[in-house]
Amino acid sequence: MRTPARLDAVRPVVGLGRAACVLLGAAAVVDVLAITAGVRNRMLLAEGLDDGFLAVDAETWDRADMLYRSAGMLQGLTILVTAVVFLVWLRRVRLNADAFDPRAHSMRPGWAIGAWFVPFGNVWLPYRVTSDIWTASAPADTPGGRSAAPRGLLKAWWALLVGAEILSRYAAGFYGKAKTGGDMVRGLDMLAVCDGLEIVAAVLAILVVRRLTEMQTRRAATGTFPVERPPLRAH
Repeated sequence: MRTPARLDAVRPVVGLGRAACVLLGAAAVVDVLAITAGVRNRMLLAEGLDDGFLAVDAETWDRADMLYRSAGMLQGLTILVTAVVFLVWLRRVRLNADAFDPRAHSMRPGWAIGAWFVPFGNVWLPYRVTSDIWTASAPADTPGGRSAAPRGLLKAWWALLVGAEILSRYAAGFYGKAKTGGDMVRGLDMLAVCDGLEIVAAVLAILVVRRLTEMQTRRAATGTFPVERPPLRAH
């Protein structure tokens, strides 16, 4: 017999979910600004290249580069605020999921936040935590069981997020060490691609937040798990 859900321990997540979605949207907008500033820098560099030599007006470049760096700092600040709210939301839905079904989890509630700060382990552990939350929050009547709830959206978000982060670190290192105009152009191209991937990842994250919030709202309204009766024995 399944353990009944402790609905008295469930806390609302709609408000936190909306806040996380708004901030994720803001992060995507800031990424667009960064792409715009990067494209301007890229055009200045490309136009200034002449047989491998770089000839760009110093004052024009300084203004463009300052704008690009400012966009980068705004990105960092937006990501920080968004991450804090997102983790608060994730912690809340993890605790709710524990109330729905404590046996659906392979990791303790504290890992909802801690998993993101484990070197190398943060490539996989946060997805594992979120996947367990997904299982516990799925409706009890999910075809094939709650563990079989479709995870295409969740997997796409995580794959894109990890891919964008890895590529972003490589691109930032490449651009920072660039010694020629051509290398700077290639570095800016890679950074623009990274920002584009982060925009798509932010959109998918919004969908994940909305889906999980909706699942938990419905799950709380469903009540306890149905009692599984043992099969009747033939006499």
